[in-house]
Amino acid sequence: MTAVTREGPAIRVSGIRKSYKKLPVLKGVDLEVERGSIVALLGSNGAGKTTLVKILATLLTADAGTATVDGIDVATQPARVREAISLTGQFAAVDDKLTGRENLVLVGRLRHVDDPGTVADRLLERFALTEAGGRVASTYSGGMRRRLDIAMSLIGDPKVVFLDEPTTGLDPEARLEVWRTVTQLAASGTTVLLTTQYLEEAEQLADRIAILHRGRIIVNGTLAELKALLPPVQREYVERQPSLEDVFFALTGKRDSADDTEGNPS
Repeated sequence: MTAVTREGPAIRVSGIRKSYKKLPVLKGVDLEVERGSIVALLGSNGAGKTTLVKILATLLTADAGTATVDGIDVATQPARVREAISLTGQFAAVDDKLTGRENLVLVGRLRHVDDPGTVADRLLERFALTEAGGRVASTYSGGMRRRLDIAMSLIGDPKVVFLDEPTTGLDPEARLEVWRTVTQLAASGTTVLLTTQYLEEAEQLADRIAILHRGRIIVNGTLAELKALLPPVQREYVERQPSLEDVFFALTGKRDSADDTEGNPS
């Protein structure tokens, strides 16, 4: 059977509204995400980022508006949408009592993939977890757990991956590990919608940035387009002091290594 290649954006949102009782959260959200791109949905706590992701993942029903994922309507065909997507939330869905490989095999069986053991081994290799695959997940560092969590979300080859605050609670090293993983996902053709409240995260990862504020997307564009909205920069020459992140990585010497923590639990 030949795979269907769909046209148009991977995600299209038009006029989405959602209220919890009398509290409006989304007040008419419009958004498009092109295929194979990373779009960061940026906003403060309570802006409605997770609510929008839950609607797109068919976990919530919108009060008004329409949305499609991979060309499929989320309201009328939720089962088909779920076949095309994967969702990784703020907290890892890893079973600490199972090994990394066992976690992957379990998800493979639940998704009815052919030869889940082979799929698990390929994902362990892809995410630099092969050596740790036989260890129980409770011994993993924070970055390793999140990489395993994302690997689990890719079983079944979803067209669109939702990452909801994927680096919440991670230390700087683990955060960089996740950033590299997200970049690799997009490079392989997967569409990524990333929610975050971290400005640096959006700046480092996203092809486009949409800012959600008070229930609406107030701006949507590339980093260069967003910077162009501000007045021209007044140039001043000052001596730059090192940031805390500079100090941290200078002392640890681990900025360029994603695997140094693999033998250490978080």
